[in-house]
Amino acid sequence: MNSTIMKKNLAPFALLLAVVAMFSFTSVKQNTTTSTSAKIGLEIGDEAPNIVMKGVDGRDLKLSSLRGKLVLIDFWASWCGPCRRENPNVVEAYNKYSKAKFKTAKGFEIFSVSFDQNKAAWEEAIAKDGLLWKNHVCDMKGWANAAGQLYGISSIPSSVLIDENGIIVAKNLRGPALDMELDKYVSSFK
Repeated sequence: MNSTIMKKNLAPFALLLAVVAMFSFTSVKQNTTTSTSAKIGLEIGDEAPNIVMKGVDGRDLKLSSLRGKLVLIDFWASWCGPCRRENPNVVEAYNKYSKAKFKTAKGFEIFSVSFDQNKAAWEEAIAKDGLLWKNHVCDMKGWANAAGQLYGISSIPSSVLIDENGIIVAKNLRGPALDMELDKYVSSFK
C-alpha cells in the first residue's frame, strides 16, 4: 500500500483519537474540581452557611471571618435551662482547646448564637456564665432567629462543629462528646 494513501486513511482516525483524548481529559478535570468543592448545606461534609449578625457591641460579626480555625457554632439562650447547664462544658472546652495546636487548623473558636429577645438578659448570662470568647451574636428575635432558621435549629442547646475550611464535621456535641471530637484534630497542647 502506498504511504500517501495510508497517511490519508489514518488522518481521520488520528483526529478522532485526539478529540476523544481531549474529551476524556476535560471530563476528569471537571470531576476532580467538583468533588473537592463542598456544597453549602446542613449535613456533615457540607460547607456551613455563613452567618452575619450583630454582636453585643452592635457591630456585624461574620462566621466566615473565622476561616482557618475549628469553630463550634453554639445555639443557646439565657432563658434556656439546659443551655445554661451546658455552658460550663462549653467554657471548659474553650479554655482547653483555645490553647491547643491543631493538625491543620489555626486554633479553636466558639461562635455563639443566642435566641434571646432581651439584650440585658443575654449580656448578663454571657458575663455570669463566663463565656469569655468574643463571638456572641443575636438578632433579638427569639425562636425566629435568622441563623437558627438558616440552620434548621428546632431545639437548644444545639451545636455545629466546622473545620478550618468551613465544612461541617459534627453536630450536637455536648459534654465529653465535644472533647472527644476536638481531640481528633489536636496535634498538641501548648
